[in-house]
Amino acid sequence: MLCLSLTPLLLAFQAPPVPPPAQRPAAPLFLADEAEALPGVTTTCGSRAKDYILEVNGGGVGLADFDNDGDPDLVVVDGSTLERVAKGEPGFPPRVFLNDGTGRFTPAGEAWAMGGGRWGMGLATGDVDGDGFVDLAITQWGPTRLFLNRGGKGLAEVTDKAGFVGSRWGTSAAFLDADRDGALDLAVINYLVFDPAVVPKPGGDCTWKSYPVMCGPEGLVPQHDQFYRGLGDGRFEHATEKAGFVPSEAGYGLGVMTVDYDADGDTDLYVANDSTPNHLWENQGDGTFVERGFQRGVSHDANGKEQASMGIASGDLDGDGRDELLVTNFSGESIALYASKGRLGFRERSSSTGLAGPSLRALSWGTSFVDVDLDGDLDAFVFNGHVYPQADLSGTDTSYAQQDQLFVNDGAGKFSVEPLSNDPPRVSRASAHGDIDGDGDVDIVALELDGAVRVLRNRLDAFSHPPEGPLRTRHWLGVRLKGRGKNTQALGARVRVEWETGSRWCEVRTSGGYQASIPAEVHFGLGAVSTARRVLVRWPSGKETQIEDVAVDRVLVLEESPQ
Repeated sequence: MLCLSLTPLLLAFQAPPVPPPAQRPAAPLFLADEAEALPGVTTTCGSRAKDYILEVNGGGVGLADFDNDGDPDLVVVDGSTLERVAKGEPGFPPRVFLNDGTGRFTPAGEAWAMGGGRWGMGLATGDVDGDGFVDLAITQWGPTRLFLNRGGKGLAEVTDKAGFVGSRWGTSAAFLDADRDGALDLAVINYLVFDPAVVPKPGGDCTWKSYPVMCGPEGLVPQHDQFYRGLGDGRFEHATEKAGFVPSEAGYGLGVMTVDYDADGDTDLYVANDSTPNHLWENQGDGTFVERGFQRGVSHDANGKEQASMGIASGDLDGDGRDELLVTNFSGESIALYASKGRLGFRERSSSTGLAGPSLRALSWGTSFVDVDLDGDLDAFVFNGHVYPQADLSGTDTSYAQQDQLFVNDGAGKFSVEPLSNDPPRVSRASAHGDIDGDGDVDIVALELDGAVRVLRNRLDAFSHPPEGPLRTRHWLGVRLKGRGKNTQALGARVRVEWETGSRWCEVRTSGGYQASIPAEVHFGLGAVSTARRVLVRWPSGKETQIEDVAVDRVLVLEESPQ
């Protein structure tokens, strides 16, 4: 998770004066680099005709340090084809690629190999057995799978002992410590009931803008989400209904975000649902949840209409210590930005912040709030691509392949749009972000549907020192935590960094918003500030750690004290 800012920003109130923004580069800030960083790696999700809804959502992507060498490695979740399913053949296996420290990835080798499941979708990462190494859960059209990390030397599948229940269509998933007992729990987001023998082919009642298209999700049966209570040793107890995830609350679930939205010290869950109201599962302090989406103002758009939602970004845009929520939606439905109103809930502000208009024609998926240029405010990236190949036909007012977007914050909470990278339009899906090359700025890995695993390298360095001299000195600080007990990554901890002109809280998480996972590390952009006055950590246990006069331009590693 990355949270970066200098001063309180403007959403509903007037912000204090901010320094003028640095000169923007003429070329896109991100450079497509998969030809060097990850050559020849692709994924498959059914046929290119996309006759069935199972074939359109794509796979998963995650960044995590699996071998504990200090840099994020990559995991890619691949899919299958209906022909393979009909023959009883497994899908294409998930794959791990190890980082050499410069952002170049190589296949991890036989010890890290995972067999193919039925049809892979998303993933979640976290240390579920408390041994200090990152483990991996894989969602799929089929049973959720669990792989334990064997001391940074490989993975072993333990699904048969994990305690997972049933065979559903799992999309996104997230590890969290809902009851703060030290053991990680798992939320699995489910989509719908799919049977290729029952779901009709395109045509008939399944049309879009007069063209026959694949059927769903409307008209198909949604599946309710699942919750598993962690036992701390790699096993889980099925606790869906005990936790409050009742079948009557079923939606077409696609994205999930862990977020302590009310800043009360426990982790809540926000779920993006396709063509059904979004859910905000409010933690009651004991690891049980009550659905508050409509009450808090995040279930529908500003006009009270449910949307076809995919991905989620979370970050504190206005400096009040509570995260805003950005939700990506279907074409013809703009991005939704839910601005926090404190514990009372949220207000939808996409139009007034400049996000609505540029996103209206796009169909959006992976997203996040990040400070891509380290100027002290949160920007947003969005990966786009339609579900219907028919979008390229006349009269649709959109297209199948679409340009990915970077929404640049002006420092006062208003956004302008520019192309994210030098890539042409793509049919993009899941994305994950992190500093893959250790240079202090944020890079991105994303999936192209039935195409390349994309590596987009942030080339801020190339624009920071032009011939006439530096545009502006930019500094940053990363914070990585080591918790005591089973929650070794301190998921759910909150970190506050204070500096000369501002301060900000950030939450430690690995949930990536849409079928993705990110490194468990918070990252603060500091602009021209060269020293952090204070770093404060509020651990999941309630303990606090603070240090003063902190050197920047590095990753600060802090351990929870035993007292």
